[in-house]
Amino acid sequence: MEQPLILSMENISKEYFGNRVLNQVSLQVRPGEIHALMGENGAGKSTLMNILFGMPVIHSTGGFDGTIKIAGEEVKISNPNEAMHLGIGMVHQEFMLIPDFTVTENIKVGRETGQPTLLSESLGKSLEIMDWESMSADARRALDLIGMNIDDYARIAGMPIGYKQFVEIAREIDKKGIRLLVFDEPTAVLTESEAANLLDIMRRIANRGIAIIFITHRLDEVMQVSDQVTILRDGELVAIKEIKDTSVVEIAELMIGRKVDKLVDQCEDTRTLSDDAIALELKDYEVDMPGEAVRGIDIKIREGEIIGFGGLAGQGKIGIGNGIMGLYESRGEVKVFGQTLDLEKLGEALRHDIAFVSEDRRGAGLLLGESIERNVIFSALQIHNRFTSRIGFIRVLNRSESKAHTQEMIELLDIRCTGSQQKTGSLSGGNQQKVCLARALTMNPRILIVAEPTRGIDIGAKKLVLEHLLRLNREQNITIVIISSELVELRSLCDRIAIITEGKINTILKPDDSDADFGLAMSGLKKEMVTK
Repeated sequence: MEQPLILSMENISKEYFGNRVLNQVSLQVRPGEIHALMGENGAGKSTLMNILFGMPVIHSTGGFDGTIKIAGEEVKISNPNEAMHLGIGMVHQEFMLIPDFTVTENIKVGRETGQPTLLSESLGKSLEIMDWESMSADARRALDLIGMNIDDYARIAGMPIGYKQFVEIAREIDKKGIRLLVFDEPTAVLTESEAANLLDIMRRIANRGIAIIFITHRLDEVMQVSDQVTILRDGELVAIKEIKDTSVVEIAELMIGRKVDKLVDQCEDTRTLSDDAIALELKDYEVDMPGEAVRGIDIKIREGEIIGFGGLAGQGKIGIGNGIMGLYESRGEVKVFGQTLDLEKLGEALRHDIAFVSEDRRGAGLLLGESIERNVIFSALQIHNRFTSRIGFIRVLNRSESKAHTQEMIELLDIRCTGSQQKTGSLSGGNQQKVCLARALTMNPRILIVAEPTRGIDIGAKKLVLEHLLRLNREQNITIVIISSELVELRSLCDRIAIITEGKINTILKPDDSDADFGLAMSGLKKEMVTK
């Protein structure tokens, strides 16, 4: 008789404030199986796992539709503690360890073993003392199970990242009745040898009958260790494949493979792009941006070109623009029309006619307590003395010019507001993004760097913003760098698209290259690395 599924999530749907992020998604996992869960950023993987773990963000936003069964029995999981009691555990990408605790203390935290005393026998278990010998034995047993020769008395602080990951795994293995483990991008921060060791540990765990959901973007690892793969795209189930019946190329196509409808109406292109006319050059370029580090990029961007930087979250694409603008420490060489930027001088890029629209519009992009007008003119006023008139030896703000320009930008970008004096912080997210773009355009830049230009904007406004970027390029010959998580966006506008993985350029593609090429690049692979 066939063993029942350890997990069955059936027809799961979820909405956040009217936006459907999961639509009738199902996931089935067998005991002892390593089941890969794959998809681009925003495909719905995290939301699906949040539902499985009963995370508060799910229940505080209206819950979800669909059913969850554990070992054939329908369950309601209202919080992570209930998930743990059902035998579900998670190995997080971000470590959940206490640095000053020992390995044993981290493995047993929250599940400590007590040793009875005379006082505890008469006054209650709260007066028991810690049974360090028993807990140390439990920790040693869990570490031995995954083949890790780590001292259970060693402190976490100062340990190599790989060891910390293995302590996380041992902690989950030590939990009683564990039946299903979720590994969330477990190899993202590991060296090649540590990643290989981790995959071996996952096999050992699965061989004991514990099921594993393996969330990763690394296709080569999926092919090495997984039994089956479920692929999500735009919140919907695309395919369920046995690994033996599929290939890296097919999975890549399924992850990316939507029809690439152009998001913009194309302008007439009369440009002549020359490899001798270089607007922006990066050489041995590195940026120390936490979570988005750039680890050595070389690229030449032609004058008048629209170039895109794409890739998964945390791979380094966001760090590129932030480093050029001096918001994070950077190294290497950055040349703007042949002139080398002093990367240690804040504002140097602005003085060289580079404008920037930050992905963090609230944290770095806007003066939320100031008016739309103040935000729109701020950089041009500070750097170029625009919107000022000279009275004797001083310059004063030319309010009529400032107000007229702001009104022009409001109409051009369709900023929905009550007027130019409305506080920017009171606007919707999409309209805040448009104010960021208006401020950048007010600089009259020769190079415009735009990070996540349409984040939080509805489809109609998205088309408007993207078409305006295209017109700026075609009509004013502005070189545009678009950094985006939206491949459709990049493939609609760009002449070339550089895919960033692990802080470096994996490959540079053309917009009409195949879905498989894009999928492989996003997963850290190249076409020539794959045997079809």
